[in-house]
Amino acid sequence: MAGRDAPPRSRGPHRAAAFCSPLAPGFVGRANEVGRRVIRSLTFLRDSEDDIPWAHPVEGLIVHIDLVTNEVIGIEDKGDVPVPAGSGKYTPDAVGPARETLKPIEIVQPQGPSFHVDGHQVQWENWSLRVDFNAREGLVLHDVRFDDRPVLARASVPEMVVPYGDTSNTRFWISYFDAGEYLLGKNANHLELGCDCLGVIRYFDGYVADDHGHAVQIPNVVCMHEEDYGILWKHTEPSVVGSHVRRSRRLVVSYFSTIGNYDYGFYWYFYLDGSIQLEAKATGIVFVGAGIPGSENPHGPEIAPGVFAPVHQHLFSARLDVAIDGEDNRLLEIDAKRMPMGEGNPFGNAFTWTATPLRTEHEAQREADTTVARVWEVQSASKTNYVGKPTAYHLIPQPTALLMADPASTVAARAAFATKHLWGTAYDRDERWPGGRYPNGHQGGAGLPAYTADDRSIDGEDLVLWHTFGLTHIPRPEDWPIMPVDYAGFWFKPYGFLDVNPAMNVPESSQAHAVGNADGGCGMGDACTCGH
Repeated sequence: MAGRDAPPRSRGPHRAAAFCSPLAPGFVGRANEVGRRVIRSLTFLRDSEDDIPWAHPVEGLIVHIDLVTNEVIGIEDKGDVPVPAGSGKYTPDAVGPARETLKPIEIVQPQGPSFHVDGHQVQWENWSLRVDFNAREGLVLHDVRFDDRPVLARASVPEMVVPYGDTSNTRFWISYFDAGEYLLGKNANHLELGCDCLGVIRYFDGYVADDHGHAVQIPNVVCMHEEDYGILWKHTEPSVVGSHVRRSRRLVVSYFSTIGNYDYGFYWYFYLDGSIQLEAKATGIVFVGAGIPGSENPHGPEIAPGVFAPVHQHLFSARLDVAIDGEDNRLLEIDAKRMPMGEGNPFGNAFTWTATPLRTEHEAQREADTTVARVWEVQSASKTNYVGKPTAYHLIPQPTALLMADPASTVAARAAFATKHLWGTAYDRDERWPGGRYPNGHQGGAGLPAYTADDRSIDGEDLVLWHTFGLTHIPRPEDWPIMPVDYAGFWFKPYGFLDVNPAMNVPESSQAHAVGNADGGCGMGDACTCGH
């Protein structure tokens, strides 16, 4: 407890405006918590009913609560740090008039969208898929096909962990499992036209159970639309062939979830060339603590006077039940390889690649390596393309730090999935959760470590890939009071799955021809062409 002569924490007449934030406890092995369902509650203050409490943390104050007996089992109050007095408000009345310099951008599709929806079945160009939604994973995609050939049997992001790198009593135990503990789908947003999605939108509703088991509808929880995506392909030939260019377009299927102070968007993109991309968007309000203004904290920079934001990570686990031309698939690791200068490389310019089969679940626990342009290839074990090679897709990782916590830590045991960029497992319908089915208060070892314990064969089998990707966040003043979106994700691209570029027959842009604009550019009304 704070010392008897310590100054009071009150910020004046608004003591009653305390905001309590109940948080998952992680697992630290405390005797009075083992075997109990507990939460730890942190306290924030508000200056008024419409104030943003996250800006006013009461540092060091923690209330421990047993959720079954409904009793307080402990109170910690360490340190006497002033509660930050600055504002965290971000509404128009707080930030002032909106700027008037941005001209409108209108997304218009006068003939409607190119996709067709029958219930939850979607058809768009060469793609077909089924859209699903549940309380834990949120958005789930089923039976994803290109040219009616199977690519993914099922795809989702079934878990993410947010471990903090702070040693203070207020935060050392924080390692949120935002799907397994908080339910990403249950906390999903009701999306608004013109705010979350632009263009001609098709929404899907979601249905989840409330805390009492009653069905609850979340209207417009999944948004689907088309987006222009720049150049699809282009070439200029110095002959009568001339210049030809086609614009790219993608189908976007997405949803957003708010978990306390943070907001996460999950966007699946489908492209005309057969590629798939998953992008996670992190925004919202960074989780902060209080400190002495101007002081140094090795675990959290000061982002506003007296407001310190601890270093942390957002590590997602995507589950891809792959089905490249069927369920009999193989997994290989592809690395670029330097060749030493010599007889086989007389000029020193040559390099090649290696393809290493990953035949068992233990062999398939891998880390990404950008120094060798590492990708993972999923091949069909029975289908070949017209040059006689197995049809395949490449999982292309983007740079992501793995779990920064010490391997001996409890969070490393609980979030073992985040210690590797790739896991490969033999399909089992009950193996859905990378951190285990019940991560709340679990001491670790469940999920992928348990799934792979028998080191099953994955060579020519029904294969599931689990890919860790995400963000390592050292917060900055520009993240306050609301953090601009940060991005993380990966690509899944055809590699010999198709015999030629499947987008050669895409027509040129409908805006390619008309009279010039005031800036002399090639836009609506310009005398321009995309091919001649």
